[in-house]
Amino acid sequence: MAHLSALAGKTLSASQLTDIPALIAAYYDREPDPAVSTQRVSFGTSGHRGSSLHTSFNENHILAICEAICRYRKAEGIDGPLFIGMDSHALSGPAQKSAIEVFAAHGIDVRIDENGGYTPTPVISHAILTYNRGRSTGLADGVVITPSHNPPADGGFKYNPTNGGPADTSITKAIQDMANDFLANGLKDVKRLPYDQARQEACIKGYDFITPYVNDLDSVIDMKAIRDAGVKIGIDPLGGAAVAYWKPIIDRYGLNATVVSDVVDPTFSFMTADWDGQIRMDCSSPYAMARLIEMGDRFDVAFANDTDADRHGIVAMPDGLMNPNHYLAVAISYLFQNRPDWSPELGIGKTLVSSGLIDRVAAEMGRKLVEVPVGLKWFVPGLMDGSLGFGGEESAGATFLRRDGSVWTTDKDGLILGLLAAEITAKTGKNPSAHYHEIIARLGTPYYERIDAAANPEQKAKLSKLTPEQFPLETLAGDKIISKLTRAPGNDAPIGGLKVVTENGWFAARPSGTEDVYKIYAESFVSPEHLRAIQQEAQDAISKVFAS
Repeated sequence: MAHLSALAGKTLSASQLTDIPALIAAYYDREPDPAVSTQRVSFGTSGHRGSSLHTSFNENHILAICEAICRYRKAEGIDGPLFIGMDSHALSGPAQKSAIEVFAAHGIDVRIDENGGYTPTPVISHAILTYNRGRSTGLADGVVITPSHNPPADGGFKYNPTNGGPADTSITKAIQDMANDFLANGLKDVKRLPYDQARQEACIKGYDFITPYVNDLDSVIDMKAIRDAGVKIGIDPLGGAAVAYWKPIIDRYGLNATVVSDVVDPTFSFMTADWDGQIRMDCSSPYAMARLIEMGDRFDVAFANDTDADRHGIVAMPDGLMNPNHYLAVAISYLFQNRPDWSPELGIGKTLVSSGLIDRVAAEMGRKLVEVPVGLKWFVPGLMDGSLGFGGEESAGATFLRRDGSVWTTDKDGLILGLLAAEITAKTGKNPSAHYHEIIARLGTPYYERIDAAANPEQKAKLSKLTPEQFPLETLAGDKIISKLTRAPGNDAPIGGLKVVTENGWFAARPSGTEDVYKIYAESFVSPEHLRAIQQEAQDAISKVFAS
């Protein structure tokens, strides 16, 4: 188990905060060495991430990535506008400037926030899909400059193609490989203009992202019901990209809502530290969410978003901060019973490591369950063609269709998941916490946990290529094993690990992409002691695989 820092849940002193001038200076001054693996461009689940202080997110990285995106767009015939979003991390502004220098040099029709502000991930997805609706040519795509909920010293850069969702691995590999080639040849093939000149180019345009998104919200959420019920709502943007969106939403729909803080500070000094003593804008962490949890009894329901607003954290009494899996089960149960225009054939999308409670909710409603590997990108086709009504993952990220059954976003949308909590409260008279307790009274209580265990690169490689036959156990924590999965049942994609399921519990083991550990996700519908038994037997069995 991870060691809990003495700083968890507390605000940090000034000496413990990120040195922002040093961070930005390092962005421009440090040059990555492509011979060093940690200094190369690396697109993980959500784009390229790193810190300028570790020479893993610097100007050269962004110039190389943007040149690669320009060439990818040209090769694919993508010639519509490119929407750029960014969050409030300190490195996002410099990275946006670098991107504009390259995109302007290529004459790409770029749209950025007209007031120089922040734009959440879901708003970019919404903008791409709205622009592309009814078009077959001149399609739009976008980038979002964000490391999500990562600490203040980190930067991130991700690409969303014309489907509006996270780019799939074939696209990210092409961009990553090209970008690393540009780094290796000293950027001599990268076109750029000086920033001041680039901003004067006609192709770089200011754009109102806020109004279209805000005005469209009642197509996905019953905003009138929230207003009419007078639900008392607390909202904490955690100093992130949604900070300028909530007042227009509250004003437009007449909500009884309070934004508890609109402070934006690149050190995020107002945040309480996460479990490890680091500042992390993780709205699913009770340590990072201490401020809003303390206010919980002042509101009927409260919620927060991470820095790019693609994740949600729901505070509802008596539970306080709801476990993300618990809220996903509530959201799914409510939506599929309260969207009369949704097709009865619509499926429910979940990742392999999300709670089995979702499986039980789907079975109770007679709905098809589509289980995929980790990453929202796997839900994009189903959301686009209207075969999935909802796609969510255990890390507090999800999206769902409009009320008429058409696509809303193909990336995670933390704003609508927060507003859905208010709609549930308005329409049923009970908050999501109350609904969760009703669900588990019918379907059983889940005991869920993720732990990390040590694994060297060779062991991680072995785990990622494991076959069911290499895992000889017939029982797990006293129950008969009913399935051993190395491919996702929903789309037959490899999961890069193993999932073992019994009637009363399961575990999944996957190697970390960034650390010398593997992750064990486990769940029991019996007891905390049964969960411990599952975890222990899983670790013992995987240790034997490593030793073989």
